[in-house]
Amino acid sequence: MASINQSAEINSNISQGNNQKSYRGPFMIMTSLFFLWGFMTVWNDILIPRFKEAFTLNYFEAMLVQFAFFGAYFVGALIYFIISSTTGDPIAKMGYKNGIIMGLLISGLGSAIFWPAAALTSYPMFLIALFVVGLGFAMLQIAANPYVTILGPERTVSSRLNLAQGFNSVGTTIGPLIGGYLIFQYFNQGNVHGADSVKIPYLAFCIVFVILAVVFSFIHLPHIGEGEIKKGAGALKFPHVVLGIIAIFMYVGGEVSVGSSIINFLSQKSIAGLTALEASKYVALFWGGLLIGRFMGAVILSEMKTKNKQLILGGIPLAAIIVLGLVSGWGIVLHYLPLIILCWLLFQLGKGKAARTLTIFMVAIVALLTTAIVAGGRVAMWCVVGVGLFTSIGWSNTFSLALEGTGTLKSQVSSLLVMAIVGGALLPPLQGHIADLGGLQISYIVPLIAYSYVGFYGLIGHRIGRNFKEKAA
Repeated sequence: MASINQSAEINSNISQGNNQKSYRGPFMIMTSLFFLWGFMTVWNDILIPRFKEAFTLNYFEAMLVQFAFFGAYFVGALIYFIISSTTGDPIAKMGYKNGIIMGLLISGLGSAIFWPAAALTSYPMFLIALFVVGLGFAMLQIAANPYVTILGPERTVSSRLNLAQGFNSVGTTIGPLIGGYLIFQYFNQGNVHGADSVKIPYLAFCIVFVILAVVFSFIHLPHIGEGEIKKGAGALKFPHVVLGIIAIFMYVGGEVSVGSSIINFLSQKSIAGLTALEASKYVALFWGGLLIGRFMGAVILSEMKTKNKQLILGGIPLAAIIVLGLVSGWGIVLHYLPLIILCWLLFQLGKGKAARTLTIFMVAIVALLTTAIVAGGRVAMWCVVGVGLFTSIGWSNTFSLALEGTGTLKSQVSSLLVMAIVGGALLPPLQGHIADLGGLQISYIVPLIAYSYVGFYGLIGHRIGRNFKEKAA
């Protein structure tokens, strides 16, 4: 590993865009992790209606699935931050690769706990299992996100994160389709308890995590600016980081709240009256919107020539429309097409700038959720499903804006941002409580407020406390 001074020097060079070495190989290896945790995280949206039925839960109790999973992000990241503040950055000591291996093994342990939880028919034990999986994912996020940001110049961080998150969205798109089939249909047979249908799929996850941990132990990942072994909470001295922590909290809480409630929302007779299996396909469409938006974001925020940008920016949604038509039918395409066109137009208005694009997309989400609250039927359905397209670049752009200018404190900043993922634990139960009191439709006020704050961060918040010209605005 490079010395502290060498590490800082490398980080500085990368931040200035002077490091021209290609890290495409390591970057592509890292995308497998983004795919995996995307694929598995979205299964929570399947578990919620499955457990709600199997254990006869109300909305608040069912949303504890997200509380356990994303609460673990807060606990894991808090532990990391405390260690970083008192003894020095753990990533700087162990390296990104060992941090990734540790995260994979912890997630594998959590997945294994699903087996005894199903055998004992214990909802609390399922929550414990999800908590352990979340602890592992917290470590993966702390290691993987900043590592991706330093695999190239700082000016294209948003582009790289959007591309990596694009592979995450591949996982979140196919996850509900596979998860819905396995949990609601293939393993949901006979007179066994409904929760038993999750046992074998999560055992398979356990095996995958262990295999990946072994693979990562043998592959080579370069040691690049892995932080500074220094005590203290220096990351908190940046006002834009503090405001960014709140923005990540709101973003994740908003995204998870919408994604978690789609199946139950579309099952209501006043909206669409779909079965859980039918509605799970629209969960896939919601996450598929993130896939489309993130790949488009990776292109528009890159340093490609303008002509190539526009060509690819038009090709991605066109390809998505064709695939969607072939897989789901052209009737769905006709309803989804206006949303895709609007997404393309808003990317043009964003002009390839991370903060500007973030603000514009959050305004679109607020408009969609407002319509979903006051309208009903299929209009409300498509507004909620369409949120996926515009929430797509939220994580990457917010994360990169918060990391910008933090130098060797990137890992510590990352731990604080990952800690803020606890928004996914707190806001869904809040939405569930409001849904129990006043109905699921009005409960979308929770993600509406959350996305409004993210829009504020893109417009003003990321600038506060900065003493240099903002490149992203």
